[in-house]
Amino acid sequence: MLTTGPAIAQEVNDATAATGARAAENAVRSAGDAFGTSIGRETIGLYNAANVRGFSPTVAGNVRIDGLYFDQVWGLNPRLRRATTIRVGLSALGSPFPAPTGIVDYAFRKPGDEAAVSLLGALNQWGNAALEVDANLPVARGLSVAAGGALFDDRFYNGTRGGFWQVSLAVRYAPDDAIEIVPFMARSEGFDQTGPIFLPAGENLPPRLPRRFFKGPAWARYRGVAFNGGVLGTWRPAPGWELRAGLFRSLFDDARGFANLVTDLDRDGTGRQLVIADPPTKFASTSGELRLTRSFRDGPRTHLVHASIRARAGDRRFDGSDFIDLGPTSIFAPTRAPAPRFGFGEQQQDRVRQIIGGLAWEVRWPGVGELSLGVQGTRYRKRIGLPSLPPVATDASPLLHNATLAIEISPRLVAYAGTVRGLEESGIAPGNAANRNEALPAIRTSQRDAGLRWAISDDMRLVAGLFDVRKPYFNLDADGRFDALGKVINRGVELSVSGPVTKRLSIVAGSVLLWPRVTGAGVTLGRVGERPVGAIGRRLELNLDWQPPVLDGLGVDLAVSHRSPETATVSALTRIPARTLVDLGARYRFKLAGQSALVRLQLENLTDLQGFELQGPGPMT
Repeated sequence: MLTTGPAIAQEVNDATAATGARAAENAVRSAGDAFGTSIGRETIGLYNAANVRGFSPTVAGNVRIDGLYFDQVWGLNPRLRRATTIRVGLSALGSPFPAPTGIVDYAFRKPGDEAAVSLLGALNQWGNAALEVDANLPVARGLSVAAGGALFDDRFYNGTRGGFWQVSLAVRYAPDDAIEIVPFMARSEGFDQTGPIFLPAGENLPPRLPRRFFKGPAWARYRGVAFNGGVLGTWRPAPGWELRAGLFRSLFDDARGFANLVTDLDRDGTGRQLVIADPPTKFASTSGELRLTRSFRDGPRTHLVHASIRARAGDRRFDGSDFIDLGPTSIFAPTRAPAPRFGFGEQQQDRVRQIIGGLAWEVRWPGVGELSLGVQGTRYRKRIGLPSLPPVATDASPLLHNATLAIEISPRLVAYAGTVRGLEESGIAPGNAANRNEALPAIRTSQRDAGLRWAISDDMRLVAGLFDVRKPYFNLDADGRFDALGKVINRGVELSVSGPVTKRLSIVAGSVLLWPRVTGAGVTLGRVGERPVGAIGRRLELNLDWQPPVLDGLGVDLAVSHRSPETATVSALTRIPARTLVDLGARYRFKLAGQSALVRLQLENLTDLQGFELQGPGPMT
């Protein structure tokens, strides 16, 4: 029937205790497929908000809150986010306006009708500590309030330390079944020591890095504030009619920020240390969507017609950085340079205005299949430059379309195929680029995919698909600027198996095989390799959750994650080796003073694997 990853570190023992609603969180038993699910503090699957089919849907601007457009600057925290689902392939059917890079869909944690308090505490062997509190309070009939807060004290693999706090508030007003209004806000403030980023002198990896050693300087400490706020609304004026709206404000306001680079790093651990200090910077966006949906029956068929208007206004203040050359250094020696007087320059202003109008039609025919068609017109305007000079303008007004068809071959087997074109964001230039922190222009992208879904049993499903995603390729040019150098084509095969094998054992397993390729003049001239930076040809994920019969409430879980070598440089001559991570966990649910409670223990990176994380074209940590 048709129905609609962390840096490698040493082993960490993580103990978590939770009470209330959060005691029931379990990503393995909640996942509908292996393409990416996040529940509370648990994230599993092949894909996540930063990586879908080799690209980042978050960077591309494909984030939604309960299906409504959200131009994310800071992500929703768990106080407001009940779950995160990656919508790609067949799982994107039912989203009237899909995107080539996939969609990150946040399920909003709305205040409920029952009073509840959830408490979560966590501690690991490194000394990381977290305390999270969430409360839900019904005030009157149809009116409820949810509030939460969290404190985090973090210690990292590179010897740095950070801390931050979060607060959030949400109100739900639903006087009847036809109206629901949910305003909300969340604020976070924190600091973080700036760990080093290593840039090898040649086509080689850095030497083995010392563990938990802070390669200063101590004065390079980030401090900033993040905020999300907005309102969600739904109105059903008559049967078959629904009006949904979302208006959101998202921002970072950084008081100070740094990049701590060790450049020209040799195999013996010597290099040159460069610290880039930023003046106060700010990135803020106001975005939202207004969507009217008309649904009606036509015999056995259900039709849905959507009319949507989406818009965003983004403003970014950046640049003006000061470069502090600390001279020759060794990665095995501490940095004790005194704090300098910074000489900041003029900052650039980046302004983006975009409005998108769309029409979509869906038809669902039980026993036959589903069809989804959509068309969108967009008007994109970007202005960037110094206040003292005329801005550089980028304008685009493409007509975009999407089409997806799913056919029920049998009650248990569904075939699907789709195509979509988009205008997506391309992120910001990395810290080692000449145009560091510059927001790049929007790009035209496309995707085609097809596949099968087989219901192995009533609750267990297998999904297999093919995809072809195409985008302009951005990387460092000969002058050190991060700019368009050609086109990247990601072709691949993805496989997912998920569901309960028995009443006590659930599985989420998946694999993606990727054949990425860069084309263009840069490749022809030998300036750019044929494989894009960050390309990983093979990923395998296995998650098991078992409830042994010996003790009611006890659960044991296993996670195995494998990836093939990763392309690390523009030339594609350097690769980060393949790695396999193994995690083991246990959870015990019980009653505490009549309330649900949970104790969770996790042993991460059981094989004590060490390796590198890519931070852009060349730099690693």
